[in-house]
Amino acid sequence: MAGKRYYLTTLGDWQRHATRLANSHWLALGPPPADNVAPRDGTRILVLIDADEGIHLSLEDDAAFEPLPHPLAQKPISQAAQEALATHGVTPGATTFEAAEAVARIHPLLRHRVF
Repeated sequence: MAGKRYYLTTLGDWQRHATRLANSHWLALGPPPADNVAPRDGTRILVLIDADEGIHLSLEDDAAFEPLPHPLAQKPISQAAQEALATHGVTPGATTFEAAEAVARIHPLLRHRVF
């Protein structure tokens, strides 16, 4: 069964798994890159991954991926996640749903949707 989950990771770590994912969308975090410079492998990203349960379990076991709480869980994201997302308006104590709404202003496909 496929499902969607939010993670913090790096572009390079996401690329290691990208061929096994059904679908994913990501947003680079941190200062904007210089003009015409592509993000590098070490660039931190927030990624929404659509994959089967086995893939999500393997990502949760990978130390390079920080899974965010389920968007409807009303559980705050970690301090590290909040700090990484602060430039997008994510405040301390924010939930995954609130973080997804904030980053969706830049990347609408990162908005949490149920269907």
